[in-house]
Amino acid sequence: MKRTPLYQVHKTLNAKFTEFGGWEMPIQYSSIVKEHLAVRATVGLFDLSHMGEFEIHGHGANELVQKLSTNDVGRLTDGRALYTLFCNEAGGIVDDLLIYRYTDNHYMLVVNAANIQKDLAWVRNHNDTDVEIEDLSNETALIALQGPKAIDILNPFVPKRDISKISFFRFAVDEVAGIRATISRTGYTGEIGFELYVDANDAEKLWNALYPAVIEAEGQPVGLGARDTLRLEAGLRLYGVDMNDDTNPYEVGLDKFVKSKNRQFVGKNALLAAKKKGIEKQMIGFQMLDRAVARTGYAVYQGDEHIGNVTSGAPSPSLKCNIGFAIVTSQTVSEDDKIDIEIRGRRHPAKIVTEPFI
Repeated sequence: MKRTPLYQVHKTLNAKFTEFGGWEMPIQYSSIVKEHLAVRATVGLFDLSHMGEFEIHGHGANELVQKLSTNDVGRLTDGRALYTLFCNEAGGIVDDLLIYRYTDNHYMLVVNAANIQKDLAWVRNHNDTDVEIEDLSNETALIALQGPKAIDILNPFVPKRDISKISFFRFAVDEVAGIRATISRTGYTGEIGFELYVDANDAEKLWNALYPAVIEAEGQPVGLGARDTLRLEAGLRLYGVDMNDDTNPYEVGLDKFVKSKNRQFVGKNALLAAKKKGIEKQMIGFQMLDRAVARTGYAVYQGDEHIGNVTSGAPSPSLKCNIGFAIVTSQTVSEDDKIDIEIRGRRHPAKIVTEPFI
């Protein structure tokens, strides 16, 4: 398995590790619940260096990313980012990602760790221009600072800029603790936060600069376990669990990231046809009505009808109940409808709720 530049730091902090997308990553340091609640109350420090980063340079860079993106990259100006999807010709989701615009001829794509090679091939195979596509995943580290105290903690480390002026889905290139970084007001927790892209050789120096301030603010280093429960509470999808090549954006509730008017992109025709036909599946949020935890793959029933399956499920530390997502075929379900989820041969009651859960 691959390891991030911060692996030895995590070892020193007595992290417990797990395999994720081919990487050996910290799943927790203290406990998932403690780390989760620290992010909601104060701040958390994350190593996300397993994510993939591609840079696209040259004349025609904007045309290439626009052709691949379901969202409208043409709306971006310098210093802005957006969330989008790559879809295949059948409308299935190849990956979900962030696109950053430095200039009209320079973009950065941030993709999921397990999809780095697939996505790189996808972008290169669709490159019919002379743009340069660089895979900088191994040379780039990503450290995230997430939580209500993130601005106060990070600001002193960026003396030339008031980072509170960086609004949501905007970014700036500056020095953080003397290290050149792309400072992005993005995240995967539902909280105020920043993602800091730096050279992999500077990762440990940046972590060690931020870590004492995080601890002083009663924050925590945070592993993938709490990252998953945080994103679930915030109603955010996980590729490979909630969506994949066989699901389209409409089926998983991501239709607002499909902008098809007056533009072409890979998968557009299939998505328009699917929308015209009528979407036969939909993603729902649910809350368990007993203490059972619904996990990926568990069957969902409405009465005696098997209507779908759970995609994500976990305890919610913030809400003190068990929540999840499911993809169902019934078009009659609505908020507060009762459903049952089969867990080890027994059906447990749940209700449909509006997401995000918090």
